[in-house]
Amino acid sequence: MNNKFIMSFSGGKDSTLALYRMIKKGYEPIALLTTIKKDADKSWTHGLTNRLLQQVSENLNIPLLKVECDVCEYEKEFENVLKIAKENGAKICVFGDIDIQQHKEWDIARCEKAGLKAEFPLWQEDRESLVYEFIDSGFTTIIKTVNLKYLSKDFLGKKLTKDIVEKIKETGADPCGENGEYHTFVIDGPLFKSDIKFENKGIVIENNYGHLDII
Repeated sequence: MNNKFIMSFSGGKDSTLALYRMIKKGYEPIALLTTIKKDADKSWTHGLTNRLLQQVSENLNIPLLKVECDVCEYEKEFENVLKIAKENGAKICVFGDIDIQQHKEWDIARCEKAGLKAEFPLWQEDRESLVYEFIDSGFTTIIKTVNLKYLSKDFLGKKLTKDIVEKIKETGADPCGENGEYHTFVIDGPLFKSDIKFENKGIVIENNYGHLDII
C-alpha cells in the first residue's frame, strides 16, 4: 500500500496535530502544501512569511510546496499543486479540518480533481479534547491572529496552554478556534528538530483582526 501523503499545512495547531497523527500511523509526508498570497510575503489565514514557513519546513525535514495565488486563482492553483504532489508519489492529501462540512466538501472536491484521496484525521472529534491532545503531546504554539469580535488583542503572542484555553472559553469563544476566533503558529514539539526562531515586531490591527507581526 502506498502510504505517501501531502499535508495541507497552515503552520497552526490543527494541521500540525493531523500531520503528527498520520506520521505516528506510519504514513510518509512528501510535502507541506501552504497557500501564499500572490505578490505578498504572507500565507493566507495565518499570515506567516515565506522565511518562517521555510524554517518550519527545514525543521520538520519535510519539503514545502507553495500555492501562490490571489482569491480568484485559489481553487485552480490549489488543484495544480495537488497534481504535482501526485506526480511525486502522493496518494493522499491530509487536512486538519474538524467539523465544518463546507470546508470538508471543498477539500474533497479539490482532491477529486487532482486524483487524490482526501483524509481527515481529526474529523468530528471533540474540539476541546483535540486542543488538550495537542498540548499534552508536547507541542508549543503561540496565538498569531485573533478575531477581535471574540477575543482581545491581549491574547496575541500567548503560548496556548490549558490555562489560556480556559480563558478563551470564559470569553464565550470556541476553545479550538475552529470558527476563526484565533489562529496559531506552532514553534516546537515532537516533530521538530529544534524550536522555531522569530522576532516579534508588535501587533497590527486590520479589518477587525489583530495580528502578531513576526519575522
